[in-house]
Amino acid sequence: MDPSAPLPDDSPPPQPRFRARGALLRRLADVVCLPSSRVNAFERSVTADLLIEMLRDASPEERARVSRRLAGLSEVPAQLARLLLRDEVEVARPLLTDCESLSDSELLDCARMAGSEHRLMIAGRKALSEVVVEALVSSGEMPAIDALLANREARLGHASLEALVAISREAPHLAPALLRRPELRPAQAYVLFWWADHEARRTILQRFAVSREILQDAAGDIFPIAAEEGWQDPMSRKALQFIERRQRNRAAIEKSPFASLEAAVSAAQHGMTREVAEEISYLSGLKPMTGAKLFTDPGGEALAILCKATGLPRNALRALWRGLRRPETDPDGQPNAAFERSLLIYDMLAVDRAQTVLRYWNWSLSSALTPDLLRAIRDGDDTAIDEYSLPQRAAMLAFSKEFGRN
Repeated sequence: MDPSAPLPDDSPPPQPRFRARGALLRRLADVVCLPSSRVNAFERSVTADLLIEMLRDASPEERARVSRRLAGLSEVPAQLARLLLRDEVEVARPLLTDCESLSDSELLDCARMAGSEHRLMIAGRKALSEVVVEALVSSGEMPAIDALLANREARLGHASLEALVAISREAPHLAPALLRRPELRPAQAYVLFWWADHEARRTILQRFAVSREILQDAAGDIFPIAAEEGWQDPMSRKALQFIERRQRNRAAIEKSPFASLEAAVSAAQHGMTREVAEEISYLSGLKPMTGAKLFTDPGGEALAILCKATGLPRNALRALWRGLRRPETDPDGQPNAAFERSLLIYDMLAVDRAQTVLRYWNWSLSSALTPDLLRAIRDGDDTAIDEYSLPQRAAMLAFSKEFGRN
């Protein structure tokens, strides 16, 4: 064989174009598209079956032509829709962008069996149901997720929102879009706070730092009953601790080496130690685990919430800032931006609203941390998230980085 000779072409010969095939495809599609007054359900089904068999061997251009023809139908035969939706993008596009009658079942099949471009087109459709949204979120594809969050007609269910909050931990650019969603609830926003930027944090506190006044009015007469029972019921005790007006732990003062919370904060400004941090936590009605999260938060807004919720003066925030060795001014002499933002949060929040945020954190970040949950966090076992309660899931998200992921 001559080495200079071109290699033989092993590609299959082009398919001959048959006029009858093209005409028959059009006629079968026309029959499928006839109104119910002209063709009954059985006739339409038989025609669709024949059309499906022909489409399996048809060219992409012929399949796309049929897809465009069917896009305006109020009811596309299910098997025919699934075949075309699983096809290459240009074939599926007319149905995904223009056909309003596709069922959730057909969209779910497409989301699971087709490609990323298909999922991106689904994410932009009108009136997406919660189950379809959940399937798109589970793909973890950022373009589809961005499109979903921008789609005001997509309905985000609780499971999808929790998954999106978890995803935003590694993709913080999602936080502003999540905060624009009307479905987002305070519990999810309080978790999102920990990895949000300062603008998103301010939005969270403005929108979700709610008052507990209505709860206090509703449960006011329950406190004496629980006291008579010696606070023996852990379930009601935990709930009432969240509702009550008093934030500081009076009982902790009797055991503390400090005369008051103010005295502990004053001592902390000369250098925050683990022992002082734990005392401040106890005196503030917090578990040390929650206090550690507040003191190590790099933004500083959490410190402002702690001071406001416990009735500490504005200068206490400055004392804690100094104790944590954080700069109050930048090298050029200008006020430190993070410290200024923390002071702004302190001035912005009412005491009751700051307490709501702080108590939710304490509830979710400490009381929920059972040995099984700690093990799940260390193992990165957030696949079984439905097995955990709401505060446990919040703790899993907030503490996963601190404990490390394997």
